Amino acid sequence: MSNAELKEGERVMLIDAKDRHYLINLREGAAFHTHAGIVQHNDVIGALEGSVIKGNTERSFLVLRPTLSDVVLKMPRGAQVIYPKDLGAILMQADIGPGMRVLEAGIGSGALSMTLLRAGALITGYEIREDFAQQATKNVHDMLGTDVAYGIQIRDVTLGIDEVDLDRIILDMPEPSAVVKHAESALRPGGILLAYLPTINQTQLLRETLRQHSFGMEETVEILRRTWHIDGRSVRPDHRMVAHTGFLTSARRLVRRLGTD
Repeated sequence: MSNAELKEGERVMLIDAKDRHYLINLREGAAFHTHAGIVQHNDVIGALEGSVIKGNTERSFLVLRPTLSDVVLKMPRGAQVIYPKDLGAILMQADIGPGMRVLEAGIGSGALSMTLLRAGALITGYEIREDFAQQATKNVHDMLGTDVAYGIQIRDVTLGIDEVDLDRIILDMPEPSAVVKHAESALRPGGILLAYLPTINQTQLLRETLRQHSFGMEETVEILRRTWHIDGRSVRPDHRMVAHTGFLTSARRLVRRLGTD
């Protein structure tokens, strides 16, 4: 059977003529209902990815396997997810690679967890809300399966970190400044701490706290994403863009900061 052939149990994305996206799990004999018509799952199962499927009203739907970005934006969530434009930047700024031991605190709905796991990282998660942890675990397993190096503990990272010699610590929480002293002990020399924060005041406090500990090479960025309309001779930026969503601040764990001799 071709890898392009869609199978029962798979998650697929249906896209209608108005570019509306619908995420569904294929089940034998099931039907997906929209205001534009009903799509029978049996018509999708066995079709090739990239096919056009007609509903009962003869309206057409393009069917594709969802990308990670699709899943992040459409999956069930308990907390606000980090946008895909920031997830990609986190992988680069934190220099995530296969086999790295990563502590992630503030799991939310699991969007960042999926991204780190797909890059080959081994994730230990700290989350204070059990409902968020349960939803994140389900989202991760639905996307990547259960055979992933992913474990969440219900605990407050500001009270301490048990793990040592971590390669990376990634924080999506309101007060990462309260974690810096614990991260200093938990990270290996040369390891990276990265925090995602919505406001510059939180970011400023984090940067000040990092300077009081054995961290250096600090960097703060924000990512702006603008798409373009290109249709024949009509070429212009789209009217809407995803601008500020959060600040990404990273720093390296040092043995000693420069200038402290």
